[in-house]
Amino acid sequence: MRSFLKKLGPGLLFAGAAIGVSHLVQSTRAGADFGFGLIWALLLVNLFKYPFFQYGPKYALATGESLLDGYKKLGKWVLVLYFILSFATMFTIQTAVTIVTAGLAVKLFGITDNLVLWSTVITIICLLILTIGKYKLLDNLMKFVIIALALSTIIAVVVAISGSSDSYSLQQVLPKNSVEIAFLIAFMGWMPAPFDISIWHSLWAIEKKNADKSYTPKNSLLDFNVGYIGTVVLGVCFVSLGALVMYNSGETFDNRAGVFAEQLIKLYTNNLGDSSALFITIAAFTTMFSTTITTLDGSPRAMAHASKLLAGKLIKHSFIFWMMVLVIGTIAIFVFFLSEMALLIQIATILSFITAPFYAIVNYRLITSKHTPKEFQPGISMKVLSILGIIFLIFFSGWYLTTI
Repeated sequence: MRSFLKKLGPGLLFAGAAIGVSHLVQSTRAGADFGFGLIWALLLVNLFKYPFFQYGPKYALATGESLLDGYKKLGKWVLVLYFILSFATMFTIQTAVTIVTAGLAVKLFGITDNLVLWSTVITIICLLILTIGKYKLLDNLMKFVIIALALSTIIAVVVAISGSSDSYSLQQVLPKNSVEIAFLIAFMGWMPAPFDISIWHSLWAIEKKNADKSYTPKNSLLDFNVGYIGTVVLGVCFVSLGALVMYNSGETFDNRAGVFAEQLIKLYTNNLGDSSALFITIAAFTTMFSTTITTLDGSPRAMAHASKLLAGKLIKHSFIFWMMVLVIGTIAIFVFFLSEMALLIQIATILSFITAPFYAIVNYRLITSKHTPKEFQPGISMKVLSILGIIFLIFFSGWYLTTI
């Protein structure tokens, strides 16, 4: 087991970044509002996004450089457009994951229910960990976090199913009105994660390779698949919990982070018993904390590298600079726009989905271009899946834009 875990790294960082708002918030809400009716959307979007996430670490291990370096080779405009899109969404993404973490901290520690204070403290702690421990600490931490969450969630679902005498419909549904369609697009936008993470993954893969020379393309694929399949399984689990416990119960999830955290913990304790509340709260908090810290590492790391490529030279302390920019911007949103958090999260998730075709097309062009060695380019089946994925993403983005 120790040998197996040593081979893992960036794939679990991917899982840590992905299993956050998209799972704990959006997936449980999907189950609570639609039962099992949106399982089709979860599975389809994970299937069609798979190639484009895989191309991140694959390109990195094949060439020794990140996707951002590849974007520049495709054309400087691609890198500039990425920079603009990333800057437009990085603050809201960081704020969204941190506010949920803060809500769980209120439930776990109970010192104060001031979400702004908790969010600020959590952000500063993450900043210190990344500044002092850097990538190595992040890599080691995630292995324990993901295992703990996976076990607690799967056990909760099994107990919920075995303890329920009600019958549940597996009939799939297609949202009809504008509110339901907006939720569907938001649900798929961050499921399993925004495409930005494919770029972070390529940067993490290079860091892993620098730290561990035995980290090969074969190990990288195993690492990625473990993380990706894990996010899909847990996504289904969170939808199931929402469907089994809250669907048709008359109760709906609250938009306030503190109240939502209370309801989330109740999902578990209703099935595992009140004695499990502390363990479950710790697992959920640790998971969201891991998402907070991985996004605080990923966005600045990508922006720092993009800045270096655009400037044509190494910018001293660029990573620290972009972390501070993200920290200050995130805290500013907490202080001045906390009442608009639900709207900000909705905007961020929808923006992530309607820009997904851009990332999909660019990642596919890069992995099939002359910049990627032939032996690392995708086979026929993966190319077909990629083209279908691009069509899928364009169709749903167009559907949303024409129905809002």
